[in-house]
Amino acid sequence: MSTPHFDYLDRLEAEAIHILREVAGQFERPALLFSGGKDSIVLTRLAEKAFRPGRFPFPLVHVDTGHNFPEVLDYRDELAARLGEKLIVRSVEETIKRQRLREPGGKYPSRNPLQTYTLLEVIEEFEFDACIGGARRDEEKARAKERIFSVRDEFGQWDPKRQRPELWNVYNGRIQKGENVRVFPISNWTELDVWRYIQRENIQLPDIYFGHERTCVVLPSGQLLGLSEHLQLDDDDEIVTRQVRFRTVGDSTCTAAVESDASTVEDIIQDLLLAKVSERGATRLDDNISEAGMEDRKRNGYF
Repeated sequence: MSTPHFDYLDRLEAEAIHILREVAGQFERPALLFSGGKDSIVLTRLAEKAFRPGRFPFPLVHVDTGHNFPEVLDYRDELAARLGEKLIVRSVEETIKRQRLREPGGKYPSRNPLQTYTLLEVIEEFEFDACIGGARRDEEKARAKERIFSVRDEFGQWDPKRQRPELWNVYNGRIQKGENVRVFPISNWTELDVWRYIQRENIQLPDIYFGHERTCVVLPSGQLLGLSEHLQLDDDDEIVTRQVRFRTVGDSTCTAAVESDASTVEDIIQDLLLAKVSERGATRLDDNISEAGMEDRKRNGYF
């Protein structure tokens, strides 16, 4: 009797589905944090495989900074409608007004750090005890230190010293009242794994991920930042039109594009095979605020 052949994508998929079902079994009020980016889109496909023909045991939650790419917001709404799942959207701009937070300044004002306040508000509003996210260990060194079940205290803060052992795919979701857990089902995936899974599953993505012509400002680092009404540019800034795509999707004011003619998933996979810099290293300005920029944000409650 022949045994079924599992390739490495099958194994990653099986692990992620197991984690999603563990969340459904261990927590009362989970949520899936959905940005409209490729990683959270892959999570929705995995959730379909984990729970269909039933409904997802959690809503989709999007924290809208007000600086998101319009293409991504359009895709978010279309996907939620197609899935027939509940979508909860909360606005960073409303949080700024309600909590009287200070708007970010500078030439490239990013609201990314302020997402933490809105996220903590929505967790408190709906009493979520687990929030599923699409973070991966290969993206950034702080994320490489985090467990798949990452416990946060009553203030949403992450303490690396409170990380729990995760042996033999056994996950401990036990928490005290007020605490919550951030769960990362695709933590062991790489960027290349994600794209190969997108290819295998024929997953549709926002057009922003593929090569297109865009007007950009050239940063001192040489990176290309898409022109946006939220940027505070100087008269001598260099404005160019280039063929670009985005490797990751975040605030439009802190997410740089990369030059690329890749028009298909196969083209992007070939690009990645030659890439020498991680997607966040190549594109995310907010990670370069300090050496420990991401870890500092996580300690304060960030995704």
